[in-house]
Amino acid sequence: MTERVVTVDLDGVLDKAALMDRCARALDLPDWFGNNWDALADVLSDPDRWPGDPVVVLVHNWRPYAEARPEEWGTAAEVFATASAVTVALVLGGSSQSPPGHPG
Repeated sequence: MTERVVTVDLDGVLDKAALMDRCARALDLPDWFGNNWDALADVLSDPDRWPGDPVVVLVHNWRPYAEARPEEWGTAAEVFATASAVTVALVLGGSSQSPPGHPG
């Protein structure tokens, strides 16, 4: 079994609204996505949303947001850490490009 890798690039994201927008686009979330922490937690923990091979979500360029809005980032990090239908990994450095063989 292989894993599906999805990249969420937070380059330029400095507030919650931009984070939600970036997640909605990168994760191909439906129009009814609520753009709030509970909705994001629900999506990342809904196994019906992520059928098939395991999904790894790589979050790139998150540090500027974490520094600009530490309280919001704390909530985001908690949502990512408690996701049960996907694995979320914070990329510590390097490019926002997906690894070879893993489309973003």
